[in-house]
Amino acid sequence: MLLLTSPAQRSIVVIGKENTGKSQLVASLTGCLPYSINFRGSTIACDTYVGGGLTVVDTPGILYRSDRITTQAALAQLEAHDTVLLVIKATHVDEDLADLWPLVVGKRGIVVITFWDKASQAGFTQQIVQCWDQTSNLAFIPVDARHLTPAQHHNIRAALQEPTIFSSRQPILAGWRIEPRPTLLEHPQFGWLVAIILLLLPTLLAVWFANSFAAVADPLMQALIQPLIDVLANIPLTLPREMLIGRYGLLTMGPLLWVWAVPTVILYALCLGTYKASGLVERITVALHPLLHPLGLSGRDLVRVVMGFGCNVPAVISTRACSSCARKTCMSAIAFGSACSYQFGATLAVFSAAHRPGLVIPYLGYLTVTTLVYTRLIAPKSARSRHNQLMIEHRTFLERPRWATIWRETQGTLYQFFTNAIPIFVAITLIASILDQLSLLSAAASIIHPLMQIFRLPPEAALPMILASIRKDGLLLFAEPETLSALTPLQILTGVYLAGVLLPCLVTALTIAREQSLRFALALMGRQAIAATCFSLILAWGGYWCSGALANEGHPSSTSSDLWQFHAMTELPGLRARTETYANTEFSSFLPRPRLFGSVPKLIEVGVAVL
Repeated sequence: MLLLTSPAQRSIVVIGKENTGKSQLVASLTGCLPYSINFRGSTIACDTYVGGGLTVVDTPGILYRSDRITTQAALAQLEAHDTVLLVIKATHVDEDLADLWPLVVGKRGIVVITFWDKASQAGFTQQIVQCWDQTSNLAFIPVDARHLTPAQHHNIRAALQEPTIFSSRQPILAGWRIEPRPTLLEHPQFGWLVAIILLLLPTLLAVWFANSFAAVADPLMQALIQPLIDVLANIPLTLPREMLIGRYGLLTMGPLLWVWAVPTVILYALCLGTYKASGLVERITVALHPLLHPLGLSGRDLVRVVMGFGCNVPAVISTRACSSCARKTCMSAIAFGSACSYQFGATLAVFSAAHRPGLVIPYLGYLTVTTLVYTRLIAPKSARSRHNQLMIEHRTFLERPRWATIWRETQGTLYQFFTNAIPIFVAITLIASILDQLSLLSAAASIIHPLMQIFRLPPEAALPMILASIRKDGLLLFAEPETLSALTPLQILTGVYLAGVLLPCLVTALTIAREQSLRFALALMGRQAIAATCFSLILAWGGYWCSGALANEGHPSSTSSDLWQFHAMTELPGLRARTETYANTEFSSFLPRPRLFGSVPKLIEVGVAVL
C-alpha cells in the first residue's frame, strides 16, 4: 500500500533510536492515533499521524546498526519541502548524536531532546543546548515527551515552520551519560533467566485468564445461541445449513473465537502494552541479546514471537518495526513456533481428553527447542554478524506506565486483530464448511493416509493434519474417542506437534503474503513443512527407540516386535477402556481447571533499584 500524500504536501519525518519517546512525542503533537503504511512506495512500513494540521511519519526505531541503512532509504524519499524531526535522548545525547547525525546531514529539520527531566534531575542546565543552537543554527528543544507542556508544544510547532539545514559539523560533546541503577535484569549470571520469566509471565497470565473466562462464558454462550441453532437446523438447503451450524459452521466455531481467542488477545495486548510503556521491553531486549543474537534475533523479536501466543496476526504485523535483516526470520519464527490461542487451547484439550495433561511440558519444551533450531537454520548471516550490534545496549529508565500510553500501545494490536484476523477467520470458516460438505477434506485426508505411517501414526491422524493446516483448532479431532483409542502417549505428542507446526494456519499465511509477497509466503510454508517433517520424525522415531531402550533394560530378551506388544498391552487397552467421550462435550470442558500461578563521558546513576 502506498502513502497517499500528494507531492506538494509537506511531511515531517521522525527518526530516532528505539525507546527515545518518538511515538509518545508525535502522539502528543498530533493528538491522534497512527495508521501503518509504506512510505512513498518504499518497503519501509511507517506509522503515519495526520492531525493538528500536521502529517507526521514515524520511521521504525533504530535497534541495530544495520537499521541505519533502512532509515537512510526512508530519508532518500524526502522532497525538498519535507522536514526531519531528529529525536535523541538526553541521557545518552553524545552517543545518539554521533550515531544519527550523519543520517540527516544536508536535510532540513529540528532536534528534539527527550528525557530532559532525567538530565535536569542530575543537575544539568540548558547551557549546552543554547550552545548547540548558536553553533549549528538549528533548533534544539529539550522536552519530557510524557508530559509535553503547552510551551514546549508551541516551540516545536514554531520550529517546524522554519527548519534549517543539518550541517556536516556535529555539535560539541555534552560530556555526560546518565543511566539508572542496575536491576536483576542486568545481573551477569541470571539476568537472562529473569528476562525469560518476565517475558513468559503474560503468556501464563493470559492462559489462566482465558481458562477461567471460558469456563464461565462458554455455557452462557451456548445457552444464548442454542435457540438460534434450533431454528437454523430447519433450513432446507444443506449447504447454507452446514455453513452456519455444521461441523465448521459460523455458529459452531464462532463461540470458540469469542470465549477463548478474544479474551486472550485482549489481555495479552494489555500486558505487552504495559511492558512497552514502562520501558521493560528494552531491558528484556538487552538482557536476552547475547543469547538470541547467534540465532539471528533480538530480545524485541522474541517479544513478538511470544506475542503470537495470543494471535499470530498482530504478531506478524508488529514485525514492521523489526530490523531490516531480521523481519523475515521473525515472521518465520512466529509462523512456526507461536502457538496461538486456538492452537494452544486445542492442544490442552487433546492432552486433557487423553488423561495426559502432563504432556504439555514435553510439548512446550520440544516446540521451544525446535523453534530455536529452525530460526538458527534460516537466519541470514547479516542478522547473526558480530558487527551488527545493538545501538541501545545501555540501561533504559523504567517508568510507571500511564493508562493513556498503555492504551495507545494496545490499541494497534487490537485493531489489527479485529480488522484482519476476524474477517479472515469468518472466510476460512465458510470455506471449510463448503469443503467438508463436498467431502474434499476427507478425500485429502485419504490421500495422505499412507504418509502417517512414516511418523508411526495411524490413518485416523490424517484428517486432523488437514484441518489444522487450515485452522489450528482442527487439532481437536485428535480428541475424538476413536482417534485417541488408537494412539499411545508418544503418538499423541507427535501428532499434536506435527499438526501444529506443519503449516501456518491460513489466517497467518495470508497475513504474511500481504505483508511480504505471495512468493515469500509460499516459500515460507514449504520450508516450514520440511522442517516440521524432520523434527516430527526425530520425535516419533527417537521417542520410539528411547522407549524401546528403556523397555529392553527391564526385559533384555525382548525384540522390537515385543516392544510393540508391550505398547499394546500397557497403553492401548487403557485408552480403549475409557468410555468418556470428550469430543462431544463443550470446548471449555477440555480446558484444565484454572490455577493461580571522544572525551570520556561522566556516568551518573540515578533512580532507585527495582526488581
